[in-house]
Amino acid sequence: MTVPVDELIARMQGLLDGLEEAGDPARFFLATYLRTTRAVGAAIDGDLFEDPDWVTAWDVDFADLYLEALEAHRRDPAAPPEPWREAFGADPATRPEGHVLLGMNAHINFDLPQSLVRVIGPADFADPAVLAGRRRDHERIDEVLVGRVAAEDRALQAAGSRRTGLDRLLAVANRRATRVVLRESRRKVWANAEALHVARLRGPEEHARRVAQLERAAAARVADLRRGGPVLLRLAVRGFGVVLPPG
Repeated sequence: MTVPVDELIARMQGLLDGLEEAGDPARFFLATYLRTTRAVGAAIDGDLFEDPDWVTAWDVDFADLYLEALEAHRRDPAAPPEPWREAFGADPATRPEGHVLLGMNAHINFDLPQSLVRVIGPADFADPAVLAGRRRDHERIDEVLVGRVAAEDRALQAAGSRRTGLDRLLAVANRRATRVVLRESRRKVWANAEALHVARLRGPEEHARRVAQLERAAAARVADLRRGGPVLLRLAVRGFGVVLPPG
């Protein structure tokens, strides 16, 4: 793997060790994210992406937003952005996959559009060929995520997530629902990234206003997910992502 990804993995492992020692339920999402980061690193090495250097920079930048929120949470639970306060504030008794889903939702809906704008500069947004390549690589991540579904289900069971007969019956449906959820969320994330880019061109105040809108919408989505129930299947029907209102 590249040095930046190796360094990211080491940072994540150090934080995970502390969370596991403390019994903090935030460990469930971080453990999943760590395994996924290793898989993305392997995909980079395996030439899955058109621009592996860009994907590496994006992978690290995207993770930084989550890790900064996690470190802020550990210092002061009131400090992270609102979507992360909702995710980290879930009932500790929530099943491991519930904590993972809340973390995924906050990270994808709130952090991902911001990270895309940070690593796709104005010149790249203005170049249709470059931008199309960025979008294709953005979508290729889904191949890695879908490929992790079965292994992550086993890892969550090992972490203490109980499986009922109904859970096992729904396992195949959940994998199919994951594809639907990822496709829908990627489309909305890209639209939100484009909206943030337009705001960036209009100046820092407009960009901050739009990020604040995204923060509120993402937090409301995480809060809705905390209701529990057959969440993944519900998301396949109602949607995973959020959409910024017209600028």
